[in-house]
Amino acid sequence: MTFAPLSNDTFLRACRRQATDYTPLWLMRQAGRYLPEYKATRAQAGSFMGLATNVDYATEVTLQPLERFPLDAAILFSDILTVPDAMGLGLSFAEGEGPRFAKAVRDEAAVAALAVPDLDKLRYVFDAVTSIRKALNGRVPLIGFSGSPWTLACYMVEGKGSDDYRLVKTLMYSRPDLMHRILAVNADAVAAYLNAQIDAGAQAVMIFDSWGGVLADGCFQEFSLAYTQRVLAQLKRTGADGQDVPRIVFTKGGGIWLDDMKAIDCEVLGLDWTANLGKARAIVGGRAGGPGKALQGNIDPNVLFAPPAQIVTQVHAVLDSFGTPHTDKSTTGPTHIFNLGHGISQFTPPEHVAALVEAVHSHSRALRAKAA
Repeated sequence: MTFAPLSNDTFLRACRRQATDYTPLWLMRQAGRYLPEYKATRAQAGSFMGLATNVDYATEVTLQPLERFPLDAAILFSDILTVPDAMGLGLSFAEGEGPRFAKAVRDEAAVAALAVPDLDKLRYVFDAVTSIRKALNGRVPLIGFSGSPWTLACYMVEGKGSDDYRLVKTLMYSRPDLMHRILAVNADAVAAYLNAQIDAGAQAVMIFDSWGGVLADGCFQEFSLAYTQRVLAQLKRTGADGQDVPRIVFTKGGGIWLDDMKAIDCEVLGLDWTANLGKARAIVGGRAGGPGKALQGNIDPNVLFAPPAQIVTQVHAVLDSFGTPHTDKSTTGPTHIFNLGHGISQFTPPEHVAALVEAVHSHSRALRAKAA
């Protein structure tokens, strides 16, 4: 496959810890329910899965936020639960209720029946990746993604989202052997799934460990981080165009475990809004010329409900907390990709997103001018 050359590679350069002219940004769930045009397309599709499984619709909604805002990356429009759905658990989305599975994985027989799914069942995802990459025409890079093994396991055992994680934690504490078996299958499935996205044209991949932060210390390392590492170890390092493919790991609530995450085999660590970027930079960001990880995040998504003037103030606070930008183009060093600390709310006014994007680009340029 041949794709158009990138006209804006700022995001990828920041992932590689290379100096950039400004801090790149994209937003988790940037294609979604806060945009009226998304709602219109979803109404045409008839359902969330109708949207996600149709290549043309998935391409259209992925590009919608880029038509409105000068974002520095696109992210595949899909759902983290496509993998367990392909395992035969029967995913559905009830209006206003979120995802649920027809079959939950809670006993020995259900665990024994789990296997890495036939990737042909997920062909619609890979076709969407290629379609989006072509439609972007080199405008910005495309990010592929998956849920982490632990996060997928939470949904698979609970059967749906959870407030207290009672069922999945009961299984983890009472039958750790079964939990490890679920996680091993999930890790190998996620790796195969992300590799197929890379082959289809994804230029970076992200693992969403959305529920890693609900685990106790010790359990996080054993049941989440170890299996995220198992995924990372299997990922292809070269994309369809022969370029390297940066890997991003985001653990919501994971800021307390940065010392443990420092050594994992990825290029970028995502942070939620409870973490301090400057402190994270000191732990994992490294120094100019040495090893380290790029950081991604981490403004509170609820900042976007404040008036634009307050949004600008909060954007400045996040950029300033990271500290002096790395500006030496002759070497690598600590870099930052601006993002939200979690997904954007469906109630966010789009014009507030425009204020955020403008503030990130302008203030990050000013910081570099000051550092020069």
